[in-house]
Amino acid sequence: MFQHTGRDRVARSPAATIAVLLLVAFLASSACTAQSPPATPVATEPGESAAAVQSSPAQANGQANEAPPPPATLASLPSIADLVDQVNPSVVSIAVESLNRRLFVQFDDEGAGTGIIVSPEGHIVTNYHVIQSSRAIKVTLPSGEAYDATVVGVDRLTDLAVVKVDAQGLPAARFGDSGAVRVGDWVVALGNALALKGGPTVTLGIVSARGRTADTDRGVLYDMIQTDAAINSGNSGGPLVNMSGDVIGVNTAILRQAQGIGFAASSAVVVPVIESLIENGRAVRPLIGLSADDVTPARAHQLNLSVTEGVIVTRMADDGPAYLAGIRVGDVITGIDGIPTPDMARFLTLLWTYDVGTVIEVEHVRDADVSVTPVQLAERPAS
Repeated sequence: MFQHTGRDRVARSPAATIAVLLLVAFLASSACTAQSPPATPVATEPGESAAAVQSSPAQANGQANEAPPPPATLASLPSIADLVDQVNPSVVSIAVESLNRRLFVQFDDEGAGTGIIVSPEGHIVTNYHVIQSSRAIKVTLPSGEAYDATVVGVDRLTDLAVVKVDAQGLPAARFGDSGAVRVGDWVVALGNALALKGGPTVTLGIVSARGRTADTDRGVLYDMIQTDAAINSGNSGGPLVNMSGDVIGVNTAILRQAQGIGFAASSAVVVPVIESLIENGRAVRPLIGLSADDVTPARAHQLNLSVTEGVIVTRMADDGPAYLAGIRVGDVITGIDGIPTPDMARFLTLLWTYDVGTVIEVEHVRDADVSVTPVQLAERPAS
C-alpha cells in the first residue's frame, strides 16, 4: 500500500495516520504516569480532606519542605534616604585657612573637613587635625549659612576638637551607645568628602571590627570602630551613624596602607571628651603615671610571663600615682576594679571613665604573684 515518490516520502492512508497518532498519545501518557508515583492515601481527621494533609516524599521522611526565601532584589533593599534626611541637618562642612612655614618661605594654605553639631548653642565637634594650626575657620551649615568659628578646646590624644559659631537653635545630633554596636551592623558615614560642592557625601557599609588600635601619622588612637563605609579626605570629623540615626563614632583616621577601610572614634570615647572640652576648654582625664604595652603570646613567651593577656608596664614616673602605690616596671596589669584589661585599648578607655582623685584597685602580676594595689588617680596635664 506504500507508494514511493521521487522525494522519498511515505504515503499513508487516513486510518493509518489516526492509528499512529493514538499510539504516540498513549506512549506519552504512560511515560508521564511512570515518572509520577501514585499518591499515598492519607488518614484524615473528621472534616479534613486528604488533599489538605497529603505530604510530599520529603515530608514523609521527616524533612522540612519549606520553600527557600526569595533572593534579595533591588526593589526589596531598604532606602536610607529618610535616615540621611534625619542626620544631615546636624552635619556641617568646615573650611580652614592656615599659615604654613617652610624653609625661608611662608604661605597660606586651605583645608577642609566635616563637623557635627553637638549643641543648639553652636558647639561643633570635629577632628583636631582638621583645625590644627588654623588662623581662620569657616563653618557652613546645610542651609548654606556660613559662620566664622572659634576654637573652644582641643584634645590631641583623641584627635578631637570643639569649635563654636555664633548661632542659636541649631539641630544637635543624637549620640548613641557604641558599646551596643556589633560587627556586621550596617552603618552610614556622612562627610565633606574631597570638599565637593552640593552637600555631604553619604556612604553605606558595615562595622568591620570594634576596639581597634590605629597607629596613625598623628599618634596612636584607641577604641576605634573599623568600617568599610568609604571614608575619604574631607570626611574627617563627620559622623558614623547606626540605622536609627544615632552617632556611634566620629570619622577620624584613614590609614594610607588600608584598602577600603576607615576608622571612627567610638562615642564611648568621644562623648566625655566633648563634654569636658565644652565645660573646661580642655579634656580633663585621670593620670596613673605609667606607660605600657600589650602582652601578646609571643611577648609572654619571650619574657617568660605567667599570663598571656594584660598590659606590661614599660616606663613610669617615680613621682606618679602608680609608682608611689608600689607598682613597678615589668608588672603586668590585668584588671581595674575587677574589670579585665586585656590590652591597652581596654585599659585606657576604662581608666578614662574615672574621675580625678578616685582610688582604683589595680590587679597586677609580678613573678607569677598576683597583687591588688589601691592607686589614687591624679590629673593628667593638658596636652
